[in-house]
Parts: sequence; structure tokens; C-alpha cells
Amino acid sequence: MNSLLWIIFGYLAGSFPTGYLAARAVKGVDIRTFGSGNVGATNVGRLMGKKWAVAVTLADMIKASVGILCARAAGVDDSWTIAFTGFSGVCGHNFPLWLGFRGGKGVASTYGVVFFLHPPISFFLAPAGGIIWFALLKLKGYVSLASLISLWCLPVIAALLSFPLPFLLLLTSLAVLSTVRHRENILRLFEGKESSFKK
Repeated sequence: MNSLLWIIFGYLAGSFPTGYLAARAVKGVDIRTFGSGNVGATNVGRLMGKKWAVAVTLADMIKASVGILCARAAGVDDSWTIAFTGFSGVCGHNFPLWLGFRGGKGVASTYGVVFFLHPPISFFLAPAGGIIWFALLKLKGYVSLASLISLWCLPVIAALLSFPLPFLLLLTSLAVLSTVRHRENILRLFEGKESSFKK
């Protein structure tokens, strides 16, 4: 299987509409019409509670990394192919074909890709980012702020760990992508209108 096919496969796997299907099956609700209108775990949690938010988070992490896992299992070791396949997995979640390209913001799916990106070192990188995310959430109470700062910390930490250039570019690109997807949250943060768990 050539690189382009792995990239397409990564996108299709990442585009599986986890949050949408969970909300439909359990609540009979189109999650896109509820809360923020986002199909990600945070909005699912608003509708269905923490357990479902965790379940959707894990599912989103796994689906975005399926392309990388399958490529590695098939013997692919080209860093550029792995990087582009990981990026397409996150893009699948953010812009799913099945939902009119209206998906999530790519935080959980990015962490899924990061975890399997460059083993065994990435087995420590993803939890390090997760610790930063959790600490910021506890400190400030903003999911969006915690997500963005933790994602931007990943390429910095990866550079210190001597990750290959394609992986550093991938991590930076995913941070940029998530920042763009969070543009409304960023505006609300500056305006003091963003939802906080501390309020």
C-alpha cells in the first residue's frame, strides 16, 4: 500500500463519527444541535455526563491512530508517511465526510496520534501533555485553554526528546489546526465569556 492510500485510510478511520453516534443511540439527539454544536467529547459530556465523555475521548483517540497502527503493522517505517497518516486521522475527526465535514476540534484525536507516533518515546510524550492539560484545567477551569497550551507544549517537548523532523512538523501542524478550530473559544477567553468548570 503506497503512502497516499495510507493517508486516505487514516482519514476514513478518523472520520468515524463517535460522538454523533453515541448521542443518537443513547439520547436520540443530534449532538450538532446541542450545546456548542461540536461532536467532540466535551459537548457529549454536557449532554450525557462524564462517563460518556471519557468513552468518546478514548474512542476518538483510538480511531485517529488506527491509520498509524495499521501502517506500522504492515511494515511502514517512513516517517513522512506516518506523519501524514496521523495528520489525516485528526483531519478525519475534524472534517468527517459523513457529517458534511463538520466535526470536532481534534484534541483527543491528536493525543491518540501522539501516543503511537514515535514509540516508545511517545508513550511518555502523550501522558506528559495530558498532565499539563489536567494541571491547567484544575488551575484555570477552561478546557479550551488547557487543550491549546498542552498541544503547543507537545512539539517543544518532542524537540527536546529529539523526535524526527516529520514528527515535529506534524505536532506543530496539529497544534495550529486545533488553534484554528478553537478560534471562537479564544475570542470568548479574551472577552471573559468562556465557560469554566470553576464557575
